[in-house]
Amino acid sequence: MASSTNEPTVVRVSQKGQATIPKGLREKFGIETPGEVFVYEERGRIVIEPVPSPGELHGIHAGEHERGEVLERVHELKNEESRREAERVERLRPSEDV
Repeated sequence: MASSTNEPTVVRVSQKGQATIPKGLREKFGIETPGEVFVYEERGRIVIEPVPSPGELHGIHAGEHERGEVLERVHELKNEESRREAERVERLRPSEDV
């Protein structure tokens, strides 16, 4: 296994399509087992991210909200995280000028 959670790790996919998220990444992102994660495609990549716990969403439902406002806020938070991740990927991508 890679010594850093930033280094790619090869993970086998079973005949049932199951793959194991490496322990270091589960710990870093607070993914409990058994547990749940979101899996979706974004910009041609498969993205796996933890489902927020009720504690992490504490306060998001406080007060009066218009229909869909909470879901919109969750999407805003996800989009901001995706933007930060895309910036990290660009910084780490090897230069083609080599």
